[in-house]
Amino acid sequence: MDPITVAVERGGVVESRHRVHAVRTDGGKVTEAWGDPELVTFMRSSAKPLQALPLVRVYESLLDEEVAIASASHDALPEQLDAVKLLLARSWSSEEDLECGPVEGSRLRHNCSGKHAGMLAVCAANGWPREGYRLREHPLQQQIAAVVADSAGTKEPPPTAIDGCGVVTFALSLTEMARAFGRLAVGDLDGAERVVAAMTAKPELVEGPGRTATEVMKELPGVIAKGGAEGLLCVGFRDGVGFALKAEDGASRALGPAVGSILGIAALAEVPVENSRGEVVGRVVAGDSG
Repeated sequence: MDPITVAVERGGVVESRHRVHAVRTDGGKVTEAWGDPELVTFMRSSAKPLQALPLVRVYESLLDEEVAIASASHDALPEQLDAVKLLLARSWSSEEDLECGPVEGSRLRHNCSGKHAGMLAVCAANGWPREGYRLREHPLQQQIAAVVADSAGTKEPPPTAIDGCGVVTFALSLTEMARAFGRLAVGDLDGAERVVAAMTAKPELVEGPGRTATEVMKELPGVIAKGGAEGLLCVGFRDGVGFALKAEDGASRALGPAVGSILGIAALAEVPVENSRGEVVGRVVAGDSG
């Protein structure tokens, strides 16, 4: 099938179109595709639930808030920042130990601070150096690379680059990403059940109100979802079905309508366009409107 077209309309006139490639896997095998299922892109923040697996493997008493925020790209809401502080305290770490850059003068407010707090906790549990935990040669990143490769079923270690927050990010095909989320959701990875339980219990911590992944999890209880930069979204169902979607032009606004059309989520299938007065002046919708 062709990629999913997402149209941006204003006053009944289409002023932009986005092409979204997507794939559905079941038991790790492709069962349906829209566009190119072998499109390779960086997993970016969609990898966070996988990057949280080493955390839940070394701590038995983690709260849902801690695991969810370690898997999160948060909006710096008060409850999200409280969860980051809670996770930092577990390893006796402070904001100064976080190696993500500051946002509005605060490293806590960086949307990846929960992931970084989780990484510090893993280092503390294993007796690894905390300084430089984000670097490719650090034992933590070596372990995470192995976890991601195993989850995706890659024959060779995936190519890597540096993510926006300074840690390693992995280049995978959409099929491999969907496979990884299907395996995570079904519990076919050590620690997966704990990550899934936390994400589904606290979807509002994982991204935030109105964010696509959070809304998918609220609309489909038991399903896990996580977005990534440059228009990426991964979804996993408890029966092992996985989805990965990528906006060809990197536009995240295309993901809600695209995933809404695939999964039958009416609340996401059409997103209103508002002006600065809060007036609805258009819509973002899956399907070519003309």
